[in-house]
Amino acid sequence: MKPFDCIIVDDDEMDRLVVISYAKRFSSLNIVGVFESAEKALLFLEENLVDVAFLDIEMSGKSGIELRKKALEIPVCVFISSHTESAAETFELQTLDFIVKPFKFPRFEQTIKRIEEFMEVRLKANLFESSIGGDSVFVKTGHDQIKVKLHEILYLEALKNYTILVTENKRHCVLSNLGEILQEEKFQSFIRIHRSFAVQKEFIQKIGSQEIELKNNICIPIGRSFKDNLNFLEWLKPFVYLFY
Repeated sequence: MKPFDCIIVDDDEMDRLVVISYAKRFSSLNIVGVFESAEKALLFLEENLVDVAFLDIEMSGKSGIELRKKALEIPVCVFISSHTESAAETFELQTLDFIVKPFKFPRFEQTIKRIEEFMEVRLKANLFESSIGGDSVFVKTGHDQIKVKLHEILYLEALKNYTILVTENKRHCVLSNLGEILQEEKFQSFIRIHRSFAVQKEFIQKIGSQEIELKNNICIPIGRSFKDNLNFLEWLKPFVYLFY
């Protein structure tokens, strides 16, 4: 199992150093970001996906709880704080553990074991499970499974080893690459038009030389090496506006 990419967010320098020191003792953790504020962490998360977040609660600016609410796609969240009165609220946000400051290494080690066990189960589980009607998939999000109807997915977006399932109202992140997903029988209605994108055929409105327009004026780029995949559109000419 590859190391879990993690971030540490705490506005107290000494507390940050303690968590960094403990985390570096575990080969299962790969620290990819250390931040003194939730705002800086959120900027990082706009461009990067992580597996684990170690968060303080009370910080200048946004709190750790506010950060978690904006980053629920992170599979594992561990709060490290002296504010025990907030513990109940954190566990409503798919929190795996709550460490009370100050703490010693054995307590942190206990948390890492829980993380490893949780991630092992998560990775072994099937990311998609057929629904009764066959027109849906269940996406695992933290401890929960969310039902997503296939016909509501506009397009798929690859992001490293993850794939984003994009509907009109939400983006669902799954730990599976785009190529693997497109091999699933129930995703045969999608066509790959770019290294990072596959679109639902029925939502195509316009096809240009460099991009495809979907419903709601969503434009997706066409990769040069994927243009041959659009040959199927010959029979769609009466229904789709082509502008090459």
